[in-house]
Amino acid sequence: MNKAADLAQEMRDGSAVIRLSGNLSIACLNDLPDRLDAIAGPVDAIDLSDVDHMDTIGAWVLYRTIKRLDCRLTGDRCDAERLIAEVGKVDEPVNIRPDHVQPWQRVVGQIGEAVVNSGTTLLGLLGFFGGTLVATWNVIRHPSRFRVNAVVQRFEVVGVSALGIIGLMSFLIGIVIAQQGSVQLRQFGMEMLTINLVGRLTFRELGVLMTAIMVAGRSGSAFAAQLGTMKLTEEVDAMRTIGVSPMEALVLPRTLAVVVMMPLLGFYSSIVAVIGGGFLCAVSLDIPPITFVQRLREVVPITDLWVGLLKAPVFGVIIALAGCFQGMQVKANAEEVGLRTTSAVVQAIFLVIVLDAFFAVFFTWLGWN
Repeated sequence: MNKAADLAQEMRDGSAVIRLSGNLSIACLNDLPDRLDAIAGPVDAIDLSDVDHMDTIGAWVLYRTIKRLDCRLTGDRCDAERLIAEVGKVDEPVNIRPDHVQPWQRVVGQIGEAVVNSGTTLLGLLGFFGGTLVATWNVIRHPSRFRVNAVVQRFEVVGVSALGIIGLMSFLIGIVIAQQGSVQLRQFGMEMLTINLVGRLTFRELGVLMTAIMVAGRSGSAFAAQLGTMKLTEEVDAMRTIGVSPMEALVLPRTLAVVVMMPLLGFYSSIVAVIGGGFLCAVSLDIPPITFVQRLREVVPITDLWVGLLKAPVFGVIIALAGCFQGMQVKANAEEVGLRTTSAVVQAIFLVIVLDAFFAVFFTWLGWN
C-alpha cells in the first residue's frame, strides 16, 4: 500500500535538515507542497533516504523547494537527483506575448529566411543529384543490381496510367489555343495562321511543358508521399540495415521511369493537342482536316519537334529528383509528409519553368527559331 508523503524537520550536527518519507507521487502528496512552502528556512539539506517513490510532480515540488531554500539533497538517491535535474530544465521564463518587432524587420527577416531555405534546398538537391549519379554508376558496374521489375512497374504508373488525363488536358488545350488564336487573327483576315499557332506552340512549348506540370503534380507528389511514408515507418533504415541501397532500390527506378516516359508523353501530348486544334479549325473555321495537315507539314519545322523531345528528359530528371529528395527529407511526424509533398510539386514546377525559359533562349541562340 502506498504510504502518504510526509516530512519532518531535524537538526543534525548543527544543520537544519528536512527529512522526507513515503510516496512522492501526485496521488500521495496530499498537503506536502503547502507544508514545504510554509518552511521559511534556513535549511541546509533535504534527506530523501526514506522516500519510496517519486514522479515528475514530486520532483517539481522538490526542485522548487531546493531553489527557494538554496539547499542540497542527501540520501544517496541518484535516480531522484536525475529526475529533479530533468524537471528543472523546463524551468525557463516564457513570454506570454512575443517581443514586438518592427514590420520592416519582420519582412526583411522573412525574406532572409526564405533565401537561406532556398539556398539550402538547392544545395541539398544538387547533392541528391550527385548521389543519384553515383547509384547509376554502381548499377552500371554491377548490372545484377538493376531492378527491372521496379522500373517496369514505374513505367505503368508514370506513363500508361497518365495517358487518359494528359490526353484530355492536351485536347482541350489545343482547342483553347485554336479558338483564342482564331479570334485574334480574324481581325486581320488571317484565320489560316491559326494552324501555324497551334502547330508550333504545341510541338515546341506547351506539349512538353504541360506534360511536365501534370507529371510533377501526379507522379512527383506520389514519389514524395511514398518515400516520406517509408521514412516514417523506418523501412528506408531497414533497407540500409540489410545492405540495400535506398538510392538504387527506390530513387533510381523512379528517376529512370520518368526520364524515359517524359519524351513519349510529351510527343503524345503534342499530337493530341494538334488534333484538338484541328477539330476546332474544322468545326469553327471550316478548314478541312486534309488542309490542316498539309499546312501543318509546311509551317512546322522538324526542329520544333527536336526542341520538345530534348527538353523532356531534363524535365523528367528535375521532377523525379525533386519528388524523391523531398520524400527522403521527411522526419518526425505525418504532417511533414504533406508539407514535403507540397514542396516537391512546387519546386518541380518552378524548376521546370525556369529551365524552359533557359531552353527558349538557348535554342534561339542556336538558330532553331
